[in-house]
Amino acid sequence: MKLVVAGTDTGIGKTVFAAGLACALKACYWKPVQAGLEGETDSAFAARMGAKVLPEAYRLNLPMSPHLAAAKDGVQIDADGLAVPDADPLVIETAGGVLTPLSDQRLFADLMRRLKLPVVLCARTSLGTINHSLLSLEALRARGVSVLGMAFIGEANVESEKSICDFGKVKRLGRLPWLDPLTAQSLAKAITENFDMQDFAS
Repeated sequence: MKLVVAGTDTGIGKTVFAAGLACALKACYWKPVQAGLEGETDSAFAARMGAKVLPEAYRLNLPMSPHLAAAKDGVQIDADGLAVPDADPLVIETAGGVLTPLSDQRLFADLMRRLKLPVVLCARTSLGTINHSLLSLEALRARGVSVLGMAFIGEANVESEKSICDFGKVKRLGRLPWLDPLTAQSLAKAITENFDMQDFAS
């Protein structure tokens, strides 16, 4: 089983969900491109949550869109040659939203099309999420990407979540609430209580 965890935007809690899902599935966690190395990286966070982490293909210094961060570092990201690790099961986390540029010629959605793996789309539950979510679903489906379902993150917003799933014709996988404190134990508990792991088996 291999799947991709993508997001509708940046800073929505996608990394927390991806790390928790990897742990729950006893899967390896892999973030192909890390942009921003100051402080705790996403891979380091996933490891702290208990996930088995595979090294990133690209580690870029600045916290910005991968194509810009790569240019600042004098690096060319080979989006067409990016190879998925042999690990199975595997949870792959993208950077930012689905249309975030990976290189000057490729968006993350283009990479997802090439990988031909099912995608879990993460969305926040706050204002604006319906528009962002439906646009992200359209972008993925326009490229023939299979969407496994929506993973919502934040406070409950029943109406918005239902609207997204109804208009987007997509399965609601569950909702991860904000966790305080956020620990390996609290994350594991929240994932198992709010998501059915059978939904991720493929």
